[in-house]
Amino acid sequence: MYAYIGITDRYWFEFLRKQPYLDEVNFWRPTDKQLFRALQPGELFLFKLHSPDNYIVGGGIFAHSSILPISLAWESFREANGAPSLIEMRRQIARYRHEPDNRIEDYKIGCIILEQPFFLEEAEWIPAPSDWHHGIQQGKKYDLNTKPGLDIWKSLNKEFPSIPGIREENVSYGKPILTYPRIGQGTFRVLVTDAYERRCAITNEKTLPALDAAHIKPYSESGLHDITNGILLRRDLHALFDQGYITINPSLIVEVSRKIKEEFENGRDYYRFHGSRIHTPADHKKYPAKEFLEWHNNYIYRG
Repeated sequence: MYAYIGITDRYWFEFLRKQPYLDEVNFWRPTDKQLFRALQPGELFLFKLHSPDNYIVGGGIFAHSSILPISLAWESFREANGAPSLIEMRRQIARYRHEPDNRIEDYKIGCIILEQPFFLEEAEWIPAPSDWHHGIQQGKKYDLNTKPGLDIWKSLNKEFPSIPGIREENVSYGKPILTYPRIGQGTFRVLVTDAYERRCAITNEKTLPALDAAHIKPYSESGLHDITNGILLRRDLHALFDQGYITINPSLIVEVSRKIKEEFENGRDYYRFHGSRIHTPADHKKYPAKEFLEWHNNYIYRG
């Protein structure tokens, strides 16, 4: 198992560790030059403060990386971006972009999405690894089964013995293995948006501000924040889907309820989608699950 130590901003860290409850955070990078690929989902991402504070001060479980417009990053994670408002988030990012903040520009940033974050008290901070040098700009990957990564792991277990999402394979050896955590609402939104290549599953609409990650079985009905319980829809279709005027059957075919015409004396723009097959993710494992579609057909769809 691997861990990545990423250099983080003191303001970002201090703001987040004061929040009463966080199940996810967005460790952002100020530009969109490169997608983060150093870890597999479920591995450990650790926070190290900028020099001269050469300490590991917390971390989280890596879930996903993406390059997002700053507006979508804020809408998805809000204060879990490490700022109290979008204006302040833009101000913090502008410091690292070394350019004035044009509030009209919806520029893109790198997003490293972490689940179950944890923050160490100052007395628990762990010194940076022995091979860490000042020339490292963003971070470094470590194997937790060999030194110096193993030393990091042992220090973490000493100072923070119940790291969320990770358990030891064998108490005698103390080697870490993964137990992937449940994802949060913001992560769900980004995962679904990326899985559907940022276009509506029914209309192929690509205007990102007009798209929503819809739950097939609502979270309030014990539906999970799981990608197979999600589908990317244009916002008007999302509303109709949630209210049962539209459904998708287990064969991934769109069905439009006759109730639209009966209740609203219209619906021509929607009936044209009746009988069409949805656009699906490239990865078959990310398709809508049959069990969730059947639930929506049986309990929500108005027929």
